[in-house]
Amino acid sequence: MHPIDRPRRLRTDGVRSLVSETDVDATDLIAPVFVDATTDERVPIETMPGHERVPPSEAVARVEEIRRTGVEAVILFGVPETKDARGSHAYAADGVIQRAIRDVSAETDAYVVGDVCLCEYTDHGHCGVIEKRAETDPTLTVRNDETLELLAKTAVSQADAGADMVAPSAMTDGQVKAIRHALDEAGHENVALMSYAVKYESAFYGPFRDAADGAPAFGDRRHYQMDSANRREALREARLDAEEGADVLMVKPGLPYLDVVRDLRDEFDQPIAAYNVSGEYAMLHAAAEKGWLDLEAVAYESLLALKRAGADLIITYFAEDIADRL
Repeated sequence: MHPIDRPRRLRTDGVRSLVSETDVDATDLIAPVFVDATTDERVPIETMPGHERVPPSEAVARVEEIRRTGVEAVILFGVPETKDARGSHAYAADGVIQRAIRDVSAETDAYVVGDVCLCEYTDHGHCGVIEKRAETDPTLTVRNDETLELLAKTAVSQADAGADMVAPSAMTDGQVKAIRHALDEAGHENVALMSYAVKYESAFYGPFRDAADGAPAFGDRRHYQMDSANRREALREARLDAEEGADVLMVKPGLPYLDVVRDLRDEFDQPIAAYNVSGEYAMLHAAAEKGWLDLEAVAYESLLALKRAGADLIITYFAEDIADRL
């Protein structure tokens, strides 16, 4: 007997694209941009081939390059000239990120997202105000509630500069509520908030910490970022952020946590974002340089997997390359 049901009938050219269940569009993607106040020229990021830090004077030009590929949204990260214990340049009106947001918002049509955290701006590299037991003891505590005040100030300063959306990434308890309240009080009730709701302590962040100059000077972030073993906790974290007013819920990293992306998609009505992080980008580049993988093909497949799992939007270092393919 021959089979009656032949799925291969719908895999031929012509009909294959008509019945495709998932697709990736350039408008689904957000491209990261690193703006570095310590340089007056573009500086390649060795661990992230094809990417570079740009000086503030080049921020607009860099975003325009991205826009020409069809990608409409960017997320800006800043590297300040100087750092201190409280990350004061994160919320300074004339800080590197505020200047970049102001210029990009005024001179381009890009949708501008500001990353709200302190790690790039603190001299210790942690995501908030810290308390150490002793100078010789690596153990530390991030002062949660004191940090909330600084995160709120940072978000408001970015909104003042023209950000369309702010994205708190510090994994500080209550950060969404504090930031939403501060934005509304400052007259920025229409500025959207994308929370890094589920952010794991991950080995996939290494290249980003080089790019943003945000590696911890001591200790690690395991006391405030999530344990990679935990799945149920992700729902708890996301639920808290949703209740506090997050407009978008993000999972970071993306590919190692597709199950969590799916969980959030099934549980919440908010759009779900996934961060296709620097380590995911770097490992595919490394394999392609060895000739082991087709870079464009695996990059596209990776983003397709994130969309299939339930992500509505993706922050990715492949944004420009994939947009060109699309």
